[in-house]
Amino acid sequence: MELAQPSSRSAFWSRRRLFGLICLVVAICFLLYPSSSADTEWAIVTLPDTELYQCDPNEPVKSVAIIGAGSGGASAAYYLNRFKHPCSRINVTVYERSTYVGGRSTTVDVYSDPAEPVELGASIFVEVNKNLVSAAREFGLATQGFKPKIEDLPNTLGVYDGQDWVFVGSESGWWTTAKILWKYGLAPIRTQQLMKKTVGAFLKMYDEPHFPFKDLSQTAYELGLTEATAATGEQFLQANGIQGPFGKDIIQASTRVNYAQNIDTIHGLESMVCMATDGAMSIQGGNWQIFDGMLKASGARVLLNTSVSSVYRQSDGSYAINALSSSYPTGIDLTVYDTVVLAAPLQFAKLSLTPAPVNPPPEIAYVNLHVTLFTSPRKLKPQAFNLESSVPTTILTTTPKTNANPPPFYSISTLRTLTNPTTHQREYLYKIFSPAPVSASWLHSILTPRNPHDKRDISWIYEKVWQSYPYLPPRITFEDVQLDEEGKVWYTSGIESFISTMETSSLMGMNVARLIADGWKREVYEGEMEKLEMEGKKVSAKEGLQTAEDGNRGAVGQVPLKGKATAEEL
Repeated sequence: MELAQPSSRSAFWSRRRLFGLICLVVAICFLLYPSSSADTEWAIVTLPDTELYQCDPNEPVKSVAIIGAGSGGASAAYYLNRFKHPCSRINVTVYERSTYVGGRSTTVDVYSDPAEPVELGASIFVEVNKNLVSAAREFGLATQGFKPKIEDLPNTLGVYDGQDWVFVGSESGWWTTAKILWKYGLAPIRTQQLMKKTVGAFLKMYDEPHFPFKDLSQTAYELGLTEATAATGEQFLQANGIQGPFGKDIIQASTRVNYAQNIDTIHGLESMVCMATDGAMSIQGGNWQIFDGMLKASGARVLLNTSVSSVYRQSDGSYAINALSSSYPTGIDLTVYDTVVLAAPLQFAKLSLTPAPVNPPPEIAYVNLHVTLFTSPRKLKPQAFNLESSVPTTILTTTPKTNANPPPFYSISTLRTLTNPTTHQREYLYKIFSPAPVSASWLHSILTPRNPHDKRDISWIYEKVWQSYPYLPPRITFEDVQLDEEGKVWYTSGIESFISTMETSSLMGMNVARLIADGWKREVYEGEMEKLEMEGKKVSAKEGLQTAEDGNRGAVGQVPLKGKATAEEL
């Protein structure tokens, strides 16, 4: 009997290994194939032609000024055109002080060659970004994965703390998922579940009864999102049973590359947003094309290289805008509008607003992010990163476990290869995010030694400092959407301290557009009520307002469809 004991013990451990392997496979499948609402296609559905309505030809034209042609401003113009009643006539003017549309989503041309654009600002969006994905489809814009594979380099991602590599793996694939689970246990799965729950609550902001929202703070509270914004990312993870080094090694690497902030300072909601990476994509040629398409589709007049110096209310309730541009005969233009949308952070707008906002948006600190793009025929030098062999094509960073200083950069990415038009040499295109400028000597130090055929270490370089996003400490209140008492001045940038992305700015632009359109419908209804009262007729105010709201819901909506459908089918 004693001789049988080792065999029984061996069988027990074999079964245990088999059970562990099965659990590992199930966990890998869970992470590789997460359930997602992205299987649902989103289509813009519009009302039938205006000929089906008895429109009043004398209805006054509504004039709207939008200050800023980034995601928020372009989306406000785009959705105003869709939310308005078919009989409504609107004139929208978009002021943009830059020479391009897209705001912080813009490209630069490598070697000054328009055939080689590279993202300078907002680089990717993901499949749950309803507005951006549906707009890209509507405008027929081609998308691409986040980063193409480079033939002679490993398609790997590593997290570096300045001394050690806390994680290295391929940028996708089951083996990397297995390595993550082996090292961090259940923390990745619990993080995935928490991310889905948190992002799922946020997505309810697109639909009734939460949309449209006048009070972002109240809406965030009703959806349970202030539980995430009230805590740091580190605290939010711990409160949800996520312990161990996964937060600092992996989640913090994501918050640093996306927001230049660590999980012990950035709030929990933004930490979860950083982990929603399924279906990461970009637009071929630049993400700015989404916002350019929105502006063109809206029919708005876009004034580039035009800055607004002042906005002030006149005695009749309209707003006068003073704009400065070299294209004006006198350099100054004064135009009057019914409604004004400020689609840029007020603290950077450099304009006076009279009267002052009822609740002025407070100044908040923004990150000064240094972006360095450069090309070189040389690869990254392994020894510069404490490696013996090849360097990962994507280097993320975290803070070291000791009191040593973290790396002097947030990320280094080898984006792609291209051909130098002067030397006809194959070169690598690099992108660095850092908290301070990188010196020429440091750049040379991270590249492999020059070979005799290389004439230069760095053939092209472009540097930019962005006030890219706000610092995002825990908070439970956010800036007002409406800046005046009458509903004539609106603000989109208050959402940035809640979640700062291209998509959320678009959501706020859409939200403001809906609130403005609702106000117009109420004005029409109230005018009709006055006429009916003069004729001695009585109409239920409750019924009338419900009709106005129902009309708006019918005018335009984002309806989940498996395919396209006409308004009649809906």
